[in-house]
Amino acid sequence: MEEKNNVAGEQEKSAKKLRSVSPTPHIRDKATTRGIMGMVVLALMPAALYGIWHFGPKALLLLVLSIAACVGSEWGFEKLTKQKNTAGDLSAVVTGLLLGMNLPVAVPWWMPVLGGCFAIIVVKMLFGGLGQNFMNPALGARCFLVLSFSKYMTDFSYRPGWGGADVVSGATPLAAAKNGEAYDLMQMFLGNEGGTIGETSALALLIGGIFLLLSGVITWHVSVCYIASLLAFVLLFSGHGADLSCLGAQLCGGGLMLGAFFMATDYVTRPITRKGQVIYGIFLGVLTGIFRVFAPGAEGVSYAIIIGNLLVPLIERVTLPKHFGYRKQQKA
Repeated sequence: MEEKNNVAGEQEKSAKKLRSVSPTPHIRDKATTRGIMGMVVLALMPAALYGIWHFGPKALLLLVLSIAACVGSEWGFEKLTKQKNTAGDLSAVVTGLLLGMNLPVAVPWWMPVLGGCFAIIVVKMLFGGLGQNFMNPALGARCFLVLSFSKYMTDFSYRPGWGGADVVSGATPLAAAKNGEAYDLMQMFLGNEGGTIGETSALALLIGGIFLLLSGVITWHVSVCYIASLLAFVLLFSGHGADLSCLGAQLCGGGLMLGAFFMATDYVTRPITRKGQVIYGIFLGVLTGIFRVFAPGAEGVSYAIIIGNLLVPLIERVTLPKHFGYRKQQKA
């Protein structure tokens, strides 16, 4: 009899659980912030390791300082404000790694530290932490450093490898292509050129981007629309026509691959809907094309993504689906 009562009690509990409705969202997933950020770190490793090998030990130092500054800033801010510690979710590690990969190797050691503190405290934590920041923290810090210390941020001289004796200086391959100077497209694809630590090897970034796509961490909408619209803009307005070499330089040069796969796809600062992501990607491609074709400089990825981040609320406003059963009221 007692056993029957226990069974009946369990059945009643199960029935109550089935009848109860939990708050939205109702779709559950086993993915965690730490797991997703760990996948992004893995995807960045090919380009980061190539940058360390190509630029030498100082590149490693700058990456370590950038990551340490971001993690330390988040931990310290939350400690002072008595908030729950979130430094272990690896989001600060991703921010520090992206910031370090966006720096030239010639910058002094204190710049990644300053940039890391700005990215975490000013761009991220003061707006509420992860999920509340209105722009990508790493790009916000990079733009801050470019505007504040343009002399260092535009110095692309470097000592190649770990044992190189001669310093290599000169314009980046993308700037050379825009100025009509000679450039080696294959070396741009492989990464044996000047630039920031993590942007030189299009091959390594492509490997990381494909890994994110195949693992489901990102979808194709933002990245593909970004790259395709940029190439279409350059094809129409650069004056080079269907010059495959010029299109290849635009594809492999600068921060396009790093931005399209790793920063424009940031969950927090990109649109939620698929239609919004397509519009967002096309906007980024056109804006980057305007910067690269008509502006004095040869780059424009960072500023395009920052401006795109600011317009995401407007994009979502016109692309979010209507509520089920909603009907627009007609004027009398």
